[in-house]
Amino acid sequence: MGGWLLMSSRKLSYPIVAFMAVMSVLMIVPLLILISTALKSLGEISTRAGLLRFFIPKQVIFGNFREVFLQANWPRYFLNSALVTILTALISASINSVAGYSFARLHFKGRDILLIFSMIGLMIPPQATIIPVFFILKNFPLAGGNDIFGHGGTGFINTYFGLMAPYLAGSFGVLLFRQYFLNFPQSLDDAAKIDGLNRFKTFIRIYTPLSKPVFVSLILLKATQTWNDYTWPLIITNSVNMRTVQIALVIFKNDSEIKWNYLMAATLVIMIPLVVLFLFVQRSFVEGITTTGMKG
Repeated sequence: MGGWLLMSSRKLSYPIVAFMAVMSVLMIVPLLILISTALKSLGEISTRAGLLRFFIPKQVIFGNFREVFLQANWPRYFLNSALVTILTALISASINSVAGYSFARLHFKGRDILLIFSMIGLMIPPQATIIPVFFILKNFPLAGGNDIFGHGGTGFINTYFGLMAPYLAGSFGVLLFRQYFLNFPQSLDDAAKIDGLNRFKTFIRIYTPLSKPVFVSLILLKATQTWNDYTWPLIITNSVNMRTVQIALVIFKNDSEIKWNYLMAATLVIMIPLVVLFLFVQRSFVEGITTTGMKG
């Protein structure tokens, strides 16, 4: 009986493996085209070629990347995106972890009602809140030359805080941490209480070191969201010095005739930081995602 089940599971795995192989090819091919185009000359791109030559350049031109950086202030754009992404990911992880810990481990009046209101945010598309958030940040009292009533200035427009504000907290992050913290036994809190630790010290000294996977998961998700976002930076900034890489990429595309080799080179450079980040944290990321739904 056991041998039959083993053979059946192996037979069932073959279609799954084949399906995953096909999907992997479909995902890898566009990336190979992007890399190949970034390393070609503009003349070779416009020339029809066979399948092998389509993916392998006749002459590899690394100078395309140098030309991209010479045509715009890309170091400034990368600095803006990197600063906003790093600060947003770290601050968001701090805020959401504290909120998730409170909903999972603390017992206070109205906790479940507050949790329900917090989760309502999951049902509201971010596009519906862009305009209200913009006016809140623009008319924020005593910011950017505004008076106490929020008039007369620009608020947080063209500021790093304005770029970060919509991502610093969110229902998904709170739920992610809450579900993870629910996996810990009550005996852990009892032991911390016996040792004389208050709630804050328990969170910092015990729960935080044991929660590396979920911290890594949220940081990676927030970093990806912030780094790749185009719409919000386009709305909240109008200064050249505050452009992020995504805005710069679109403007670089529209400034003149499209040079696909330069455009793909710029796109490839923008992708590299997130790819490197994922390669370093993929094990913790997968562990954090798979363990947050085990209880609760």
